Amino acid sequence: MPDVRLASPQGKWILFTTILGSSMAMLDSTVVNVALPRIGRDLGANLAALQWTVNAYMVTLAGLILLGGSLGDRYGRRKIFLLGVVWFAAASLLCGMAPNPGILIAARALQGIGGALLTPGSLALIQASFHPDDRSRAVGLWSGFGGIGAAVGPFLGGWLVAGPGWRWVFLLNVPLALLCVPVAVRHVPESSAGKHTGRFDVLGATLGALSLALLTYALIEARSGSLGVTLTAVAGVAAAVAFVYVERHRPDPMLPPDIFASRQFTAVNLVTLCVYAAFGGFFFLTALQLQVVAGYSPLAAGTALLPTTALMLLFSARSGALADRTGPRLPLTVGPLLCAAAMLLMLRVGPDADYLTDVLPALLVMGAGMVTLVAPLTATVLASVDTARAGLASGINNAAARAAGLLAVAALPLLAGMGPEAYRSPTAFDTAFDRAMPILAGTLLLGSVVAFALVRRPAPGCRRPECRTHGNVTSPPLEGERRVR
Repeated sequence: MPDVRLASPQGKWILFTTILGSSMAMLDSTVVNVALPRIGRDLGANLAALQWTVNAYMVTLAGLILLGGSLGDRYGRRKIFLLGVVWFAAASLLCGMAPNPGILIAARALQGIGGALLTPGSLALIQASFHPDDRSRAVGLWSGFGGIGAAVGPFLGGWLVAGPGWRWVFLLNVPLALLCVPVAVRHVPESSAGKHTGRFDVLGATLGALSLALLTYALIEARSGSLGVTLTAVAGVAAAVAFVYVERHRPDPMLPPDIFASRQFTAVNLVTLCVYAAFGGFFFLTALQLQVVAGYSPLAAGTALLPTTALMLLFSARSGALADRTGPRLPLTVGPLLCAAAMLLMLRVGPDADYLTDVLPALLVMGAGMVTLVAPLTATVLASVDTARAGLASGINNAAARAAGLLAVAALPLLAGMGPEAYRSPTAFDTAFDRAMPILAGTLLLGSVVAFALVRRPAPGCRRPECRTHGNVTSPPLEGERRVR
């Protein structure tokens, strides 16, 4: 039975350690976009390489995050968390020292593996360590402070890029890890779920990640029209089919197909795919648009994005409480519509765009839309399955959001007609950006229609989220099992 109290010195150290570790991954998910133009210039990278700089991380993170949580249950949550922190820091060091785009992309993929270990591991440590009376508050603090880390990511990234250079966007993780590891070793108790009768679904995780990687490659390189790209796309689809087959026939699958027997769970994940595909494409392109076309410095571009996440941090808990009274259908319908309006408002952002009249209105509407939909989306995911499977449902939803974002970053430049060197030409990039925003608005409109048609009010007495404050724009909050040691 976990017995650490939040007010105790050990409780504060546990919370500090888990926040510090998870913030490394949350920072990285938002900070890199601002650095992309400088990375491209310094390493001579084309647009495809910049897409891979974002997506290599997301491929391994999305493909392995469910497996990462299971490893902690089996081998020790502190052990796997520490492995993730060290792995992430080592990969970050390699990113910071990368002499060319190829090594940077490979290091980013390694970073994603570390993120898949430490992100669910940090939450699992809180779930397993704190007294039941303090657990919800500890999870809420973990989520809130992690959201702050995600919120300051673009600002911090801009400051680092404009000052010591883009490499420090990655190198910053090394001293954070050096602080996190000894504190965890000294103050965080080890815990596990004991011996399991089943085996790890390594094959399922491998096929899932392989499918995402192959499809991402095919989308990024599709403009070449080569036979190799076609074969890669076919192989990606084949890997996806094999993944579904394996999950349907394994006795202990990573992603149990029967969880989708819940119509509500399936519907809310379809909404998730639509909205987080749009979010991923939006923040990838907007960080470039502000610098390449509007002429903002990296610091100014990073600072410009703060209002969206600030609104989420301030009002996400209130939005969740409101959705409890109205039901999820209304906010999951209205939220994407607000975000779609923000995408269209971004069409005003062109050369020499004024921040107060052109940029800020779109970001405020975007933040309002995200506030409206993110908390109800998480609550609906948890309420749509049995309480015993709520942690699994949240993990699937989180992975789906990340997969949607990476596929959007891969596909959107192709759909908008961006050439390999588009980000070097303000005129060419601005033209493609103006094509991309209506595409993203249409994706959000589709999510709104799905929510209106399929989402219903959950049954009374279902599980409610513990992560009530949230600021991450790349994925919904991650909820864990209510475990005991």
